[in-house]
Amino acid sequence: MSEITPFEDSEEYRDHIATVDDRGKRIWVYPKKPKGKFTSARTYLSWAFLIFLFGAPFVKINGEPMLLFNILKRHFIIFGVNFAPQDFHLFVLAMLTFVVFIILFTVIYGRLFCGWVCPQTVFMEMVFRKIEYWIEGDANAQRKLNNAPWTNEKILKKGAKQAIFFAISVLIANTFLAYIIGLDEVLKIASEPVSQNLAGFIALMVFSFAFFFVFSWMREQICIAICPYGRLQGVLLDKSSIVVHYDHVRGEPRGKIKRDAPKPESPLTSIQSSVRQSEQAVALEMVEALPHAANPIEAVQKSLGDCIDCKLCIHVCPTGIDIRNGTQLECVNCTACIDACDEVMDKVQRPRGLIRYASATSIETKTQKIFTTRVKAYTAVLALMVILNIVLLSTRSEVEVLLLRTPGMLYQKVGTTHISNLYNYEIINKTRDTFPVEFRLVKPSGSVKMIGKTPYTKASDITKGAMFVEIDRKKLTGRKTRIAVDVYSNGKKIDRVKTNFLGPMN
Repeated sequence: MSEITPFEDSEEYRDHIATVDDRGKRIWVYPKKPKGKFTSARTYLSWAFLIFLFGAPFVKINGEPMLLFNILKRHFIIFGVNFAPQDFHLFVLAMLTFVVFIILFTVIYGRLFCGWVCPQTVFMEMVFRKIEYWIEGDANAQRKLNNAPWTNEKILKKGAKQAIFFAISVLIANTFLAYIIGLDEVLKIASEPVSQNLAGFIALMVFSFAFFFVFSWMREQICIAICPYGRLQGVLLDKSSIVVHYDHVRGEPRGKIKRDAPKPESPLTSIQSSVRQSEQAVALEMVEALPHAANPIEAVQKSLGDCIDCKLCIHVCPTGIDIRNGTQLECVNCTACIDACDEVMDKVQRPRGLIRYASATSIETKTQKIFTTRVKAYTAVLALMVILNIVLLSTRSEVEVLLLRTPGMLYQKVGTTHISNLYNYEIINKTRDTFPVEFRLVKPSGSVKMIGKTPYTKASDITKGAMFVEIDRKKLTGRKTRIAVDVYSNGKKIDRVKTNFLGPMN
């Protein structure tokens, strides 16, 4: 009785992530240092990103921070423009627009954001990883150092690396807080005694240790297990999405290729040529015994692909995957495998692009279609939402005035010719300035009498008060008359409010 060969699942890699073994233990990733045109482009882009990230808190527009997201005090500044809690609807719409944009961008370009401008990737690969290469060396040197006993050299290298990592984490935490509470508050926390800013100091330390833990220990696990964006790829990507792809049509079957040598024949073709015509049946039996020979007659005619199975694409991957297995959850589209493969293709004198930005459809059919029905639908929705955002932002006022008749109050007769109504006003000042406010009745003509002094509205505050509006009863149109009140500050009109005026039934 012949021995039964166990079935090997060729897609077993989809059952677990690349950084966890069969026992559930983490597999530490030691990626080789990548180099190439994409790595250089990402490096330059990361420099610009880091300069902006660390420099933006120092930039002020009209005396205001360029960006401030003070959630605690509900105070937001975007490019010098103040936003108050009353602008919450604008934030909701802006966030929904951003979500639609992310969906559209992902449908077309996959996880491109993660590999190029995600703060996690930029800091991990362009800051912390480079420091690690500088102190401990490339992948093999790091692996050797970690497996070595604790000597003075190992203690020095590990200690120096962790100290630098923590110092950078503190810098990132300070920058992060500068976007939340403002640069001035962060400088106070850093310069004044801890007892005077205990809450701020505790927050700074919490964020510092959190960032240190992320970049020294969690690393690629943030992208794989914690970040929800990677999980969305399964529902957002399709065969037309442009992601980092291995060209299996050109690359398979894999085999060794020597430089300057003609493209070799596969072992299947060698079998065919080594036997006489009368021995073809024996050759086909030999072919059937070879792995991946599902159709031996077709396989005999097929030569080796361009992939030489050097595994450099795996060695440079920061998440430890084999890109040749296709699109995977762990892939952040960092292009390290593209640069590594292009370098190998140059050495074996094969065309570049065995691994490249492409869609599954373009690899299989040699045609790329970007504007699919899904893309057109998302684009239309995004365009409408962008237009709505622009309209709302352009009509937004920095001062909002509410004017309502005092509840439970009827009209008052003033002499024999005029009618008076009592109103409560509320002035919402979204600016950082304090200024006086004046009310003028413009339709119909009449007068406004303030209760108390001329109101001053404070910066980023709500001012409340009351006033009387008097109108000649001849100008009233009935029980309720629609009136318009203009609001001025220093002679400049800042708002117009419309409300109802209650009068007698004539």
